[in-house]
Amino acid sequence: MSQHRATAIGFTAVLMWALLALLTVGTAPVPPFLLNALCFGIGGALGLIWVWRGAGFGVLRAVPLRVYAFGTAGLFGYHFLYFSALRMAPPAEAGLIAYLWPLFIVLLSGLLPGERLRPLHIIGALLAFAGAALIVLRGPAAFAADTLPGLALAFLCAVTWAVYSVLSRRLGAVPTETVAVFCIATALLSALAHLALESTVWPIGAAGWLAVIGLGLGPVGLAFFTWDIGMKRGNIQLLGVASYAAPLLSTLALVLAGIAEARGTLLIAAALIAGGAALAAFASARRVTPASGG
Repeated sequence: MSQHRATAIGFTAVLMWALLALLTVGTAPVPPFLLNALCFGIGGALGLIWVWRGAGFGVLRAVPLRVYAFGTAGLFGYHFLYFSALRMAPPAEAGLIAYLWPLFIVLLSGLLPGERLRPLHIIGALLAFAGAALIVLRGPAAFAADTLPGLALAFLCAVTWAVYSVLSRRLGAVPTETVAVFCIATALLSALAHLALESTVWPIGAAGWLAVIGLGLGPVGLAFFTWDIGMKRGNIQLLGVASYAAPLLSTLALVLAGIAEARGTLLIAAALIAGGAALAAFASARRVTPASGG
């Protein structure tokens, strides 16, 4: 597989993740753990079929158990926080804060051995945080007791995915087929947590079930496989920059669906978050460019 093709495959994950907030809203009032179980069950089942018809289950035996534990913890933790945030706060605002993860990935990667933070990283961080603050400070309603916990969970969601993404680079290359195991394990953990902590509330009508299926097929299913391919075989720098378009695409989807209003404040906040993250990525690109010069 060529690098260009792998990069294009990886970019489809960004497009699918842009629909995560919209589809999650459509699954209400399904509780977060049950939603996790349903969506990851669908994504994991499709993944196992792909493994069976492709490389075979033997490819999974050589993978260390710690890799499966790490991947499961990352997927389970991130999506539980994300689904909970969208239940407890306005979806557009919570979604934008959750999409601080591209910026956090850039900042945290600068702390890895051989890397360091540059001034543009700091400026980008300030711009993105200004966008998040603009969302939270947009008016008295943002401070209602029933929205602040959701916004806090959205922030933790962004941190969780950034830490998972950066640390995963230190585990070494593992076959993409392992993602199917991550999904199945996450579905099982979510089902157990649901039985212990939640009341069962199923999706409402055909629209609700279609939203669940859509999540399992795309943002909480196929996206993880295509992203893994892009990270391992594609242009990581380009894919990192492309992921910063996700908050803008996510907000646009909510506006077009009539779930969020196209307020100037919301659009400015989205531009600040995406712009800050892109600036931080540019700083990283400047650091590695001289090494490739002739």
